[in-house]
Amino acid sequence: MISFALPSQSMLGSSLLFVKGKRRALQIKAQVEFVNAEEAKKLVGVEGYTVLDVRDKTQFERAHIKNCYHVPLFIENTDNDLGTIVKRQMHNNFAGLFFGLPFTKPNSEFVQSVKSQFSPESKLLLVCQEGLRSAAAAQKLEGAGYDNIACITSGLQTVKPGTFDSVGSKELQDAGKAGLVTIQGKISVVLGTVLICALLFVTFFPDQAEQLLQMAPSS
Repeated sequence: MISFALPSQSMLGSSLLFVKGKRRALQIKAQVEFVNAEEAKKLVGVEGYTVLDVRDKTQFERAHIKNCYHVPLFIENTDNDLGTIVKRQMHNNFAGLFFGLPFTKPNSEFVQSVKSQFSPESKLLLVCQEGLRSAAAAQKLEGAGYDNIACITSGLQTVKPGTFDSVGSKELQDAGKAGLVTIQGKISVVLGTVLICALLFVTFFPDQAEQLLQMAPSS
């Protein structure tokens, strides 16, 4: 006959305490709070959150929230090994040229830099341009013991002018716009104007238009 040993009362008590402890730990563990721009403004103005900008230096200098702190999640990559040089050249010929994006690499000192300025109990509102970097930064800081973290959903590009006092040559929502894409609209307007003028000229001055076409060199 096979006999089974029943767990003692002390063992059951210890197990229950362990389960309760685990459950309590899960309940205490804070989650990152994602808010819109207006809610973010209340966190700063009413609840005492400090704004921590995690964008790269270029976007930060174009526009940032007044009196915020700046610790970039990514920093400019100035390494000169062959692989990096090739990647940087490819980047500059596309993303850098068209979108004005710098060639960056992860900031290995990010968490340590934040720790040197803020205690784990600090209330931090992390901001970036599109919301992705701030979410990644929040995950890193949460793993480092920070419990009071909030992020603006979709980033500063959703912040309307006047929501925060800002510093820089652009509005917060436009700080990510640079490169050729910023003049694309202007180019389209100019080309459209030229085409409309050409159409009006052909319509109202057909004889002169025909003479100009005859003067054009043939291929």
